[in-house]
Amino acid sequence: MGNPEGSGTDGSGAGGSGTEPGPVEERREGPVLRRRDQVQPGTTDQRLLDTEGDSAWVHTDPWRVMRIQSEFVEGFGALAELPRAISVFGSARTRPGTPEYESGVRIGQALVKAGFAVITGGGPGAMEAANKGAREAKGVSVGLGIELPFEQGLNPHVDIGVNFRYFFVRKTMFVKYASGFVVLPGGLGTLDELFEALTLVQTRKVTRFPIVLFGTEYWAGLVDWLRDTVVAQGKASAHDLLLFHVTDDVAEAVDLVTKETGV
Repeated sequence: MGNPEGSGTDGSGAGGSGTEPGPVEERREGPVLRRRDQVQPGTTDQRLLDTEGDSAWVHTDPWRVMRIQSEFVEGFGALAELPRAISVFGSARTRPGTPEYESGVRIGQALVKAGFAVITGGGPGAMEAANKGAREAKGVSVGLGIELPFEQGLNPHVDIGVNFRYFFVRKTMFVKYASGFVVLPGGLGTLDELFEALTLVQTRKVTRFPIVLFGTEYWAGLVDWLRDTVVAQGKASAHDLLLFHVTDDVAEAVDLVTKETGV
């Protein structure tokens, strides 16, 4: 996936040369933008978690705490005055014009009409769809971006955007500033966010936190595996299957989060 903002030019072409300057490589690292030969390989998360290489880097870890702290401060400061919100997750690979994309748009619209702000990961696909719906309904459209090797940038429908270096800081924001999750079909990142939320509810780290899986056909295999393998082998309780709801209906999805959050 290319960065829609990465197709700009460096403006260095000589006047009258008749040649168009080519695309410029760029990467965002939190609030920092790097271009051309200043783009560094890897990500901040990778440099934090990678254990290979010279052990001397370990002695810089206490200073990393300051950077991590600054991300929390920036996120808290940007989002502290949000109205009640719902986080909407889904695949960055969902294509515009598909039924999944249009469902995301309708969910974003319906959440705003129900009195919620909409928070997404800020990227393309299903995230863009929910932000688009929220913006079209004249609600608050939030995008929480992440530094990745294949930089995506925030989609154009985000009104409040925060870019993070660290996944764990970003995921804290999704939960802290949302009253529930609506989860559209997605991949590994979506599953990561889903299971973190389920774990927080199961262990009562958060309370009154509805989780709605949208798309019964897509999620059926996962639900079957949880019931027939995880619960059946005693790795989870049958009661844990009540921690989430599955639906194909936009109105029902919004009703579920509205009912459980008391809006």
